[in-house]
Amino acid sequence: MKELDLTQGSVPKVLLQFALPFLLANLLQALYGGADLFVVGLYDDAASVAGVAIGSQVMQTVTGIILGLTTGTTILIAIATGAKDDRQTARTIGTSVWLFALVGFALTLVMVALHTPIARLMHTPAEAMADTRHYLLICSAGIPFIMGYNVVCGILRGLGDSRTPLYFVGLACTINIILDFLLVGGFHLRAAGAAIATVASQGISFATALWFLHRRGFHFAFSRRDIRLDGTLSQRIVKLGAPIALQDALINVSFLLITVIVNQMGVIASAALGVVEKIITFAMLPPMAISSAVAAMTAQNYGAGLIRRMNLCLRSGIGMALVFGIGVCAYSQFLPETLTSIFTHDPAVVSMGADYLRGYSIDCIIVSFVFCINSSFSGQGNSWFPMVHSLIATFLFRIPLSWAFSHIDPSSLFWMGYAPPAATCVSLLICFWYLRRQAQKQAQ
Repeated sequence: MKELDLTQGSVPKVLLQFALPFLLANLLQALYGGADLFVVGLYDDAASVAGVAIGSQVMQTVTGIILGLTTGTTILIAIATGAKDDRQTARTIGTSVWLFALVGFALTLVMVALHTPIARLMHTPAEAMADTRHYLLICSAGIPFIMGYNVVCGILRGLGDSRTPLYFVGLACTINIILDFLLVGGFHLRAAGAAIATVASQGISFATALWFLHRRGFHFAFSRRDIRLDGTLSQRIVKLGAPIALQDALINVSFLLITVIVNQMGVIASAALGVVEKIITFAMLPPMAISSAVAAMTAQNYGAGLIRRMNLCLRSGIGMALVFGIGVCAYSQFLPETLTSIFTHDPAVVSMGADYLRGYSIDCIIVSFVFCINSSFSGQGNSWFPMVHSLIATFLFRIPLSWAFSHIDPSSLFWMGYAPPAATCVSLLICFWYLRRQAQKQAQ
């Protein structure tokens, strides 16, 4: 286990060194998420493809909630690590094991019991209902593996080790692809085969992570006596993680609402939206990775009382994210068709998607600020403010603007492309106001 001391050394260098494994892990996670759909598309009919697409969309939301909750563990461990409080670190790890075992068990029961109603709520086509139900049921049964994997990775990242989780993601991705071809292509198990491949790969990755922790241990004393549920620590973990989880869940709902708006504009518009969302997903990976590193580094320096270094971390993170954001935006203004044509060869979809991407890509610049500022707040133990301003921007501006812009020219997505950056500007203005208010309080 290679842990970085995020309170020492050159801030930009340490931040980049810590963020790079985050970026590679996010990239593998994105590829991992698309493997099931790609393989099923090679061997099965549209019903099976739709079943995997709908089921994976639901499970992506569940995974986002889990990741948000476990972020509370990462932040508390990083704060304790920065403060050199090994006993607090051990107690936080032990509490997290108990807390998320209970949460994982409860979430599994809920998802297994409600997998059919959820499939109906998604307005699943009748011919795809069986495949969707099979995919959801099997993946829901594997939620303990998802929970366990994210808890282990959250612990490691809080300790300053972002490299080891990358290996676990790479292992899961490799096993998932192999099993997809075996179960879907070889045994023709359709969507159920893809789900089994996903759960099996997550289970093996989780088991490997547990073996790694057992074999390597920690740099501080940790025993079975530390694995107990501490009420106060549990509340702090949930208080930090719940807003992030809720934010992710509601933003996923907003994407569904925007999809409904665009679907009313016709199949070409719907396809173009899907293509651009895939492009933006990959374009957002670098700023998301950098902001995740900012959160962990901020937490360690906050725990150590290094406020100046903590502020330098924020500025360095924004600068690094801007390099990627400006690059994506500039390329999208001049050659957007070369990106949209990666996912489709339909000229109409390529053209409409290019119009949408020109406006949407501006968001890559603005989120470079917002993501890092949010992570800085979260790293200091304040995850409620990022949730509040993000939800204000999403539900009071992005969705209404998307609806309004869709009526300016129903034959084009050009104007709708400016709804995301406009909404993110609102978030940024609120962040600047809050930062200024904090600075004034500190000066008094």
